Amino acid sequence: MADILEILHREFVYLWYYFEIQFRQIFVYWIMGMAIGSFISVFAKDAIHDLFRKMNSTKAGLWGIIPSCILGIASPLCMYGTIPIAASFRKQGMRQDWIASFAMASVLLNPQLIIYSAALGSKALMVRIISCFVCGCAAGLLVHIFFQEKEFFDFRDFEERKSRDTHPNPLIRYGFNFYRNLKATGPYFFFGILLSALFQRYVPQEMMVNLFAGNRAWGILMAATVGVPLYACGGGTIPLLSGWLADGMSLGSASAFMITGPATKITNLGALKICLGWKNFIFYLIFIMLYAFVCGMAVNLIC
Repeated sequence: MADILEILHREFVYLWYYFEIQFRQIFVYWIMGMAIGSFISVFAKDAIHDLFRKMNSTKAGLWGIIPSCILGIASPLCMYGTIPIAASFRKQGMRQDWIASFAMASVLLNPQLIIYSAALGSKALMVRIISCFVCGCAAGLLVHIFFQEKEFFDFRDFEERKSRDTHPNPLIRYGFNFYRNLKATGPYFFFGILLSALFQRYVPQEMMVNLFAGNRAWGILMAATVGVPLYACGGGTIPLLSGWLADGMSLGSASAFMITGPATKITNLGALKICLGWKNFIFYLIFIMLYAFVCGMAVNLIC
């Protein structure tokens, strides 16, 4: 019995060692991400969405997918907040390709997740920003090409949600938003660190290198596939990616994971199925997997 307790104690010490290292490396980025994300959500969200609405009176044409994508990345909303906003834009007559670009970019990236991703290093951060931006533009371009004469979205059952940031005191509004952010991301953040510690302790580094390293298409395909079931929250996957990159994961594999993860998160897929219908929903999944694979291959060739 004493031997078993000693073994358990030793394993706990090892796990705590890995957990504590990851926590110290990422905690500041997590807090900064929530602080900036809440600030934008409370004080700048309406301005961002108003800018997008004002685009409807311009003659930007197809080029409008570029500012639409940028505004989508700047928007702090999650999928369930983005779709009702997109539905409101469409009802006001906004072009489908602009909406597709805005929604795709908003699903993949937001200001909070940009801060989180800084913990992965400047190169991984730039790969994430550029790959998500290009994905948003590609989504808008494809909708423009194939859905000029028919509807891509079905927003009949979506209405824009009322904001919960309504307290007259701006500091209290900010505090409530920060608390909701903390409650929503905290469990995933700590669970992600725990998973990373378990990987570092019990999964041999050679296995990670064999799976995800180098320029091999197999590693990128594996990373894209793993992103589907493992991704639950952006903050929760940063510790995993940090550990995997340290163990030898290629940037191309990481970029594939960072695309398929948020794009195929279970809660996101449920909302997308409703507003796309089965046929367009299948198109969406095929596009995401193909883009993640091609993007991963391109990143590995360049980097």
